[in-house]
Amino acid sequence: MKKILKSIAFSTLFLAGVNAQTNPAIFSWLQNNIITGSHYLQGNSTPIADAVLVNVQTVQYSTNWVYASTKGIPSYVTGPFLDGNPSFASDQNAIYKISLNPVQNTGTAAATTPGNIGVFINGVSLFDYRDGVAWNPNTNALCGGPGNPPCPGGPQANQDWNRDAIPAEKAGFDCAKGHPAMGNYHHHQNPSAFNLDLAVISNICDLYLADGLYVIDSTVHSPLIGFAYDGFPIYGAYGYKNLNGTGGITRMKSGYSQRNITVRNTSPTGASVSSGPNVSTTYPIGYFREDNEFIANASPDYLDVHNGRVCVTPEYPNGTYAYFATVDEDWNSTYPYVVGPTFYGTVTGSKVTSVSEPTTTYASTAGIVEVLKENDFTVYPNPASDLLMIQIKTKVEENMLVKLHDIKGKMVAEKQFLQGSTIVFFETEVLYDGIYILEINNGKSTVRKQVAIQH
Repeated sequence: MKKILKSIAFSTLFLAGVNAQTNPAIFSWLQNNIITGSHYLQGNSTPIADAVLVNVQTVQYSTNWVYASTKGIPSYVTGPFLDGNPSFASDQNAIYKISLNPVQNTGTAAATTPGNIGVFINGVSLFDYRDGVAWNPNTNALCGGPGNPPCPGGPQANQDWNRDAIPAEKAGFDCAKGHPAMGNYHHHQNPSAFNLDLAVISNICDLYLADGLYVIDSTVHSPLIGFAYDGFPIYGAYGYKNLNGTGGITRMKSGYSQRNITVRNTSPTGASVSSGPNVSTTYPIGYFREDNEFIANASPDYLDVHNGRVCVTPEYPNGTYAYFATVDEDWNSTYPYVVGPTFYGTVTGSKVTSVSEPTTTYASTAGIVEVLKENDFTVYPNPASDLLMIQIKTKVEENMLVKLHDIKGKMVAEKQFLQGSTIVFFETEVLYDGIYILEINNGKSTVRKQVAIQH
């Protein structure tokens, strides 16, 4: 079955390059030339408006490539970064070049590298597991990254024990699980807000509420959320259980698990390496990338060594190779997070400074919206006291208006679901107790929900 799916997938991708506007790598980007971003400052829970456009501004394509021009800023609020990171999410003025005809790398798999390894559909950068910090066995101390001495061989040299950014830098991620590197705001992991996980492991959202690119929903196939530098698509945490699109919806599971070790002197393959720190409360298991090992699992909902599989998805009904943003049963991010530690395909994508070939500019059809359904939204708490939140379960491709009316029909507040966001909230402490009506409109249909305010 897998070989058949591979054959179908690659022929489908080739045809998509010919009939370009049917290729998801062209039509999936969230395009915006109106809405600008915002950020929090530490100690101030009111977002500060920025003058930089969010999401992707222009999509151009040729026979073989798509070019997504973006500032690299999401529509959800960024910051603050409470680990002392002095950087802010800033204008990247980036052009991402992604292959329309990705192919499997049949030779030695290319390792992911520090920095950008892909891009999300809102123009935000994707990084792999690492944060540039490693263990120096000569000094028995951390090296690399801010505040540490350089590692042996320089920042690009491979070390035996490389720190995993997700556990090590948790305090520096904002509510949407992102942070900047020299202004380049990025996600290493599943881009869904901390407070929406089943087990919440960070309280950053309590004061600095934001959302993420999408909301995990265990009942539907997760949306396409990005593309890796080898051109293959990236999906959220859930997919069809079976490779052919059957078997219902299930969580896609990482093929990696944490090793059963107390001392760090062997690699995941069992080979002897320079010693790292013993497993401890300071350096718990999982603190370094090499604390994980890959164990192949024949079940189709377990992913391969690259964190993906060849399968049917909603955008690729004939099959494709796809990466998934892996989480555990509590929806907490789990290694290798999105792509890696190696790519499945031949790496041809990159950031470029200009488009140097004739292209066609893609006119987004994101405004062609679907009819809204009541169960597309969750409203909580209900009754509300100080804050009322409305969460959408689908990908927001176009701004949607949200109005709050009192029982007499008078509008008392108005907000928007911004393209690429997932949550709207109303501050309700100034409203009288009583029954109110929420009205959500996407230009094609309207959903109304009754809510109560009770102080």
